[in-house]
Amino acid sequence: MALEGSSTVSLEGRTAVVTGAGRGLGRVEALQLARAGARVVVNDYGQPGRGGDGEPSAAPAEQVAEEIRAAGGEAVAHHGDVSDFAQAQALVRLALETYGSLDVLVNNAGILRDRMVFSMSEEEWDSVIKVHLKGHFNTTRFAAAHWREESKRTGGPVHGRIVNTSSEAFVAGSPGQPNYAAAKGGIVGLTTSSAGALGKYGVTVNAICPRARTRMTEDVFQGFEAPPEGLDPLAPEHVAPLVGYLASPAAAKVNGQVFVVHGGMVAVLERPAVAAQFASEGETFSVEELDAGLTPWFAEHSGNFAATEILALKKG
Repeated sequence: MALEGSSTVSLEGRTAVVTGAGRGLGRVEALQLARAGARVVVNDYGQPGRGGDGEPSAAPAEQVAEEIRAAGGEAVAHHGDVSDFAQAQALVRLALETYGSLDVLVNNAGILRDRMVFSMSEEEWDSVIKVHLKGHFNTTRFAAAHWREESKRTGGPVHGRIVNTSSEAFVAGSPGQPNYAAAKGGIVGLTTSSAGALGKYGVTVNAICPRARTRMTEDVFQGFEAPPEGLDPLAPEHVAPLVGYLASPAAAKVNGQVFVVHGGMVAVLERPAVAAQFASEGETFSVEELDAGLTPWFAEHSGNFAATEILALKKG
């Protein structure tokens, strides 16, 4: 496939793994990386339902891999379930055995099992946490182990890039998706923790919170229909360039960050900030003292108190 841009964003000679790449966001991300010159391992378990139900199929991953090859790129399909530890290990091994390297990991695979928290079953909770959060961990674990060994073997940093997929649901909550919101919040924690652990090896780990019209979000964007002409502001194609950038040499110093991306807009999120601070008059607070300080403050600020803000009760 034709290379895009300068050498600083080229992925020529590098290998990328993209999970959940048979459809939607993962597909356009895989195509983006291939256009930049990467050899792509296209992973997708291939279940037809967005809830992770139905029989697995090799077709979605195979079709995207063939799409890349037809355009002149290199790609191989993998049909495994990344929420399974051994299958995630096999995915990383496939990249290494097929192309001799692993340079980029894009974690995108996910499912939905929407339900209010008072109605959710244990299986609905576990399945979403397993695919999203455990799936991200599984692939990260084996990619990170490989890069650490490579860095020790060569005596220097490697080109290792992980791009995780979170959601704004982790910030603002999503009333009908407590499992999804919790998993996406966990992915941010996994991202920042892994970024701190792997930076010394040359590996960066970042997360994106995309707004995109896909099979998983078809209900979310009801009432925001695609325009009759021009590119849909919610098209997945708006997200893919950021993934291409974060995968590239140009983003070597971008680590542990969380981005919101959609419709030609990229925002870098700050870490949660202290919104207010209260000091106790004695050695510790009494309940009455907390009532006197907190109750009026929340009464004044409840209308604009964002989910990203933190209230710190701290002495002195």
